[in-house]
Amino acid sequence: MSSLDQLYQQIILDHAKARHGSGLAGTDVPEGTSSGQSHQLNPVCGDEVTLRVAVKDGAVSQISWDGAGCSISMASASVLSDLAEGMSVEELRGVIGTFRDVLRSRGKITADPEVLGDAAAFEGVARYAARVKCAMISWVAAEDALNQAT
Repeated sequence: MSSLDQLYQQIILDHAKARHGSGLAGTDVPEGTSSGQSHQLNPVCGDEVTLRVAVKDGAVSQISWDGAGCSISMASASVLSDLAEGMSVEELRGVIGTFRDVLRSRGKITADPEVLGDAAAFEGVARYAARVKCAMISWVAAEDALNQAT
């Protein structure tokens, strides 16, 4: 295993243990803020995520989530919450699209850490079709919640 693969594996393990953004924020949103919430379930493996996003002035002002599932799904939600907060809505939509493209490529597209940050660690998941949905579940929830909020 290369040192980069080891680093990526460690990022996933760290986020699976210390889940950033975990714990749904309250439903009361300040004036001038819109919000959306999405619940996603993978019936094949049982991964489950509820994600809430708040948008103010065209940017993600808060993202929180709660869920249960494998290390990949929980780590992916944690990485997403770190990455998304403060991004413009359009920027986050672009990052979600890039993440989706990398994961659906079956290893043919290399993840750019400049674009995806720690989410680039999930590049290796693309080679395992059964795990792609695990990594994508929170990102699908974020996309749905953004659509509700905007």
